[in-house]
Amino acid sequence: MAKDNLWQDEYWLLLMQLYLKKPAGVKPLYSKQMVDLSMELHIPPQYLREKMFKLRSLDEPRIEKLWNTYGKNPQKLSRGIKKLRQMKGFSNADEFYEGVEINESFEKYFRPIDERPELKPVMLVMILNLYFQLTPITMVEETPEIQQLAKKMKIKPSVVVEVMDIYQIFDPYLKREEMIFSSLLGPCQKVWQRFGNDNPEELSALAGQLIEYF
Repeated sequence: MAKDNLWQDEYWLLLMQLYLKKPAGVKPLYSKQMVDLSMELHIPPQYLREKMFKLRSLDEPRIEKLWNTYGKNPQKLSRGIKKLRQMKGFSNADEFYEGVEINESFEKYFRPIDERPELKPVMLVMILNLYFQLTPITMVEETPEIQQLAKKMKIKPSVVVEVMDIYQIFDPYLKREEMIFSSLLGPCQKVWQRFGNDNPEELSALAGQLIEYF
């Protein structure tokens, strides 16, 4: 949960704009737009989604006032957001958040991997989930599930297979001992350590939410 000192009342405008985007309503937890706004504000998607439910509920006078002021006036809402984004230091972690402890536990999963910018840790999580649904002999480019996931994440099937080959190194049931030299070794190891020993059903549920990002 984000600390209250990361939330500013002005952010209601950004949240309202996202809420009103078609189809209007509370957006999926890990939808691309929700994650992008979370990254911009340095506030986890879970917190923003809770705020979005409050925005929908109209259970506070200030929220009712927001709807009365901006709900049917998209141009006024856009002007307010433009002014907000022009604020000095807005979305600048070095200035606006100076001295504030920021929890980046969710952000790091949605940033490109330095050595392989076509990949993000969230994509490695999705591949790990599929890994547990396949057998080593089916971890090849021709497997339909691999092709489907690659298409969804806009990468080549060979990249999915490459990541799965690395996961086999960490899989204690396979007992593989050969060495692999890859820039993905470290990132894959971190994802395996975080999710590889968890309940596969929990990983599958998470992947079901994360698919909205793609």
